[in-house]
Amino acid sequence: MFGTKASVVAALCTTVLGAGVVTCGGAMAQDWDPFTAVERQIKADLFSGTKKIKVGGKKVNVSCSGEAEDGKPVIVLMHGGGDDLSKMAALQKTLSAKNRVCSYDRLGAGASDKPTGQQDFASTGKILTGVLGQIAGDHPVVLAGHSLGGIIAARYAPDHQDRVKGLVLLDATPSTMGADIARVIPKSAKGPAAQMRGQQLAVFAGQNPEQLVVADGEVRSAGDIPVEVIQHGQPYLAAIPTYGKQLEKAWSAGQRKWLAISSRSRLSTAAKSGHYIYTDQPDVAVKAIERVAKQAARKGQGQAHS
Repeated sequence: MFGTKASVVAALCTTVLGAGVVTCGGAMAQDWDPFTAVERQIKADLFSGTKKIKVGGKKVNVSCSGEAEDGKPVIVLMHGGGDDLSKMAALQKTLSAKNRVCSYDRLGAGASDKPTGQQDFASTGKILTGVLGQIAGDHPVVLAGHSLGGIIAARYAPDHQDRVKGLVLLDATPSTMGADIARVIPKSAKGPAAQMRGQQLAVFAGQNPEQLVVADGEVRSAGDIPVEVIQHGQPYLAAIPTYGKQLEKAWSAGQRKWLAISSRSRLSTAAKSGHYIYTDQPDVAVKAIERVAKQAARKGQGQAHS
């Protein structure tokens, strides 16, 4: 599958960030400038289309479609690294036939502003909180994230259980992928493997378009919210010379670890999909997201009547 040195390197970048071609290099950014937290709006701006909103002094590109209904969550799609919201446009269009669906470009991605400096899960989470306040108001939300978007969603949910009522992780970057890469591909590796190791660890250290440090960490609980974890079924990582099969095993183990995020987690495999499950098998992604949204709505109704 990956016949050249460049394509093998691109494949590993794809694994972590989610994009087919990503610039893994780049200078380290300066410290992140803190900003005042954005309060949740009482009523969301229920627009349709794409526009830029102001969050923490930055312009964030957002897209929303579909009708909001009382008791139903707003579905928020989170793209992979190196992508932008346009990559998930077809998925959003399909889902919005029955749901209110929004997506956004994180800082450093798509049409959003660049970050002031280096980001971490806390700072990118503050941006997400500000976005949700303006596009979802008091509605509960279901986060559906691909690759890097998946790990961001999974890191965010435990600290925002009042808001996030469901998760769908589409081949999400594992919680310990940095350590996994360093373990599977040793420092003594030569050739393309050595290049992949160095570039990928640099990506995790913040040398990526979002300047986001992707730190390893334990999977924390978000309670008993409905969660679907979907992993790729086509073992594309196995094509990476020497270390591919071990990387596949580490990736699969990482997907199982995400089950600890909720007592209502479910793991499945998209048998015909590579990394991009929502484009390889869009029906799998749509059905999973709609299942979680329905479960979140039912749970919300039950709590309202208790």
